[in-house]
Amino acid sequence: MDYALLTDVGKLRENNQDYVNVFKNKKGIIFGIVADGMGGHRGGDVASDMAVSHLGHTFEETDISDLDDLREWVIKEISKENDRIISVSNQFDDLSGMGTTMVGVFFVEKTMMVVNVGDSRCYRYYNGELEQLSVDHSLVHELLETGQISPEEAENHPQKNIITQTLGVSQTVQPWIKNFDDVDDSIILLCTDGLTNMVTEAEIKSVLSQKLSLDAKCHLLIEKANQAGGRDNITALLFTSEDGGNK
Repeated sequence: MDYALLTDVGKLRENNQDYVNVFKNKKGIIFGIVADGMGGHRGGDVASDMAVSHLGHTFEETDISDLDDLREWVIKEISKENDRIISVSNQFDDLSGMGTTMVGVFFVEKTMMVVNVGDSRCYRYYNGELEQLSVDHSLVHELLETGQISPEEAENHPQKNIITQTLGVSQTVQPWIKNFDDVDDSIILLCTDGLTNMVTEAEIKSVLSQKLSLDAKCHLLIEKANQAGGRDNITALLFTSEDGGNK
């Protein structure tokens, strides 16, 4: 399994409140995670760092390799991290109201487990097609699901930034979790909305289709987001099987 990651402050923000990292547990299970923090001058930075670091380092100490056990672990640890972020937020005035999205993927043999809270996304590029595997916890997604708006209206909806779930804001958190087949020669992208709000899915697909290294594809995705205005922090994490990166 090859991977590459890159995060960038963008063109308008003073601080980068995105965090990204890749971890491996004692059974060799790989876990990639991206978080997009929000709140105050330091709050978002602290919340996203907490989510990535705590979940990642706790996972490294496990010897989980069963998908059902992994699902239970994820639900329990995300709930714990939610409580922890709320607790820290309540202790410090400058961190009050901080929160973070998270999207993660676990690779267990020929299966991927995708988990997300908020609107940071997981995509799969395979055979010329790009598919979103995660589900946005957002007002716009709910309006789309209930047929109140069209996909075209969703693209530029004025309430696009309203998220219905994050870590650190509500006492309860319900992560979205689903298993997918890990298809050879596919590319998995985890990213924050600093990418998806600036770069269309057609453009993302075009970048991932090119005969470039994963590292070069990360740089090109972030370059495109900045060229489009770079209104937010931008993060991309790419995974592929050994021979999939240049397909």
